[in-house]
Amino acid sequence: MNEFVNAANGIIWSPALIYLCLGVGLYFSIRGRFLQVRHVKEMVRLMFDGKSSDAGVSSFQALAMTLAGRVGTGNIAGVATAITFGGPGAVFWMWMVAFLGASSAFVESTLGQIYKEKIDGQYRGGPAFYIEKGLGMKRYAFVFALVTIFACGVLLPGVQANSIAAGLQSAFGLETTVTAAILAIILGFIIFGGVKRIASFAEVVVPFMALGYIIVACVIIALNIHMLPGVLALIFKSAFGMEAGFGAILGMAIQWGVKRGVYSNEAGQGTGPHASSAAAVSHPAKQGLVQAFSVYIDTLFVCSATAFMLLITGQYNVQGPDGQALYTGIAGVAAGPGYVQTAMEHIMPGFGSIFVATALFFFAFTTIVAYYYIAETNIAYINRKVQRPWLTFVLKVALMAATVYGTVKTADLAWGMGDIGVGLMAWLNITAIILLQKPAFIALRDYEAQRAQGLDPVFHPEKLGIKNADYWTGHRAEDNLEDEQRQAAGKQPLHQQ
Repeated sequence: MNEFVNAANGIIWSPALIYLCLGVGLYFSIRGRFLQVRHVKEMVRLMFDGKSSDAGVSSFQALAMTLAGRVGTGNIAGVATAITFGGPGAVFWMWMVAFLGASSAFVESTLGQIYKEKIDGQYRGGPAFYIEKGLGMKRYAFVFALVTIFACGVLLPGVQANSIAAGLQSAFGLETTVTAAILAIILGFIIFGGVKRIASFAEVVVPFMALGYIIVACVIIALNIHMLPGVLALIFKSAFGMEAGFGAILGMAIQWGVKRGVYSNEAGQGTGPHASSAAAVSHPAKQGLVQAFSVYIDTLFVCSATAFMLLITGQYNVQGPDGQALYTGIAGVAAGPGYVQTAMEHIMPGFGSIFVATALFFFAFTTIVAYYYIAETNIAYINRKVQRPWLTFVLKVALMAATVYGTVKTADLAWGMGDIGVGLMAWLNITAIILLQKPAFIALRDYEAQRAQGLDPVFHPEKLGIKNADYWTGHRAEDNLEDEQRQAAGKQPLHQQ
């Protein structure tokens, strides 16, 4: 099984995908005049703008749902493995893929909003929707939906569950079988509660866990602030092969930095648009900007916190492609959450390992929940035309089984399967957004023009020449009529932004 998974990853994660992720991000950055820099202030403002409705969630809830998927084991174990196989320079390439990927996240999430639909009273959208409606390629859309259901329902949950088990076993000595049972019970309760419960759960847990982790990391960095300049120099030198000890693995630094960066922040992978499409906003660009900022939160904040802790304490290993040790700072510990637990325990004895295990539990568990929502959205896409309600039940059972399986299997197999899922989705989605980029940038210019006039932007696709944006031309009129009726009855509008 391991041999098959490794062979598949060798094909999927060829240099072509690495450079495609970076190249597309750079192209979108230039075309959007580096919107990820120009609109940072607007991104922060929009995060807390707007309200939820019966059909959709608020911008902040959608952001929290996206972060639930993005902030996961990749931010802890993923950073550790990137440094192990790519050296400290891999951290720089994680930053680079985040900076450039923010523009890709804007494009895909804006497209998700433009082509979203209202299905069974809830907003749904994502790559399958915009591939069909924007590109008119129904078979391609159907293939993406199937791949995403398989990736998020079967391949990806095991990575998160495996890291949870490793963290809890290291901190508390908890057997993996016990962890598997606990995860299955809690997961069943959440996913059988529907999208509203998922949004409410993510809205509370995600900001708390991310902020707490960053604060503790900042404390550790502050206690060792004199070492930070040296760590930054090590990262930049290693990123360009100027550090003697790691010069031989420059290519690996780029490969693992991009690979783990994409795994962590998911920019361009196609997962983000699913949650962003659920937001009740008056203009697609609003949620596109919010989602772009989520990439920064994930990589520039949370991943950097992990990287700085490891490099400051020296609790990490680096090995070459041939398995030869280039640096050994933590002998006898496998690459993964154990590095971070040891690093934090080194600074905060009696607290560090437990804290990391707890943070990892919340990080990874909310990611599994987000995977369910993404897979469920693609089932909703398939069920629009051919009603197969049993598919949702099968998904729930499969995801719980995959979680249990990943918990008790080896970390190498779990990560390998997860990388296949991420890679397949990235190939399909990046190809789609390259072909369908125009409506996203039309929406951006329209948003900027309305903001320049001092307006709260409202989207009218027919005036911009954007076709098949059915929600904005059809269902939205129904929403506005419903709001008028509620206002006439003295009630709060549901869809007001």
